[in-house]
Amino acid sequence: MHVEWFMLSETLVIILGVVLIVEGIPWFMSPHGTKRMLGELFQMNDRTLRFIGLGLMLAGLFLVYLAKA
Repeated sequence: MHVEWFMLSETLVIILGVVLIVEGIPWFMSPHGTKRMLGELFQMNDRTLRFIGLGLMLAGLFLVYLAKA
């Protein structure tokens, strides 16, 4: 049981690390462009942002499914 928990927590830390790397790339490569993009996001309506969020979650779920299959 202890080994399984360690493996799970190690995997979650690795996943979080990869997410932080991917999230940091735009800020490192183009801070000005990232700020401009965020400004444009604030102008979008909530329905559009929810649709984008749903699409991203479904894409992530599909990738996890493919990795586990």
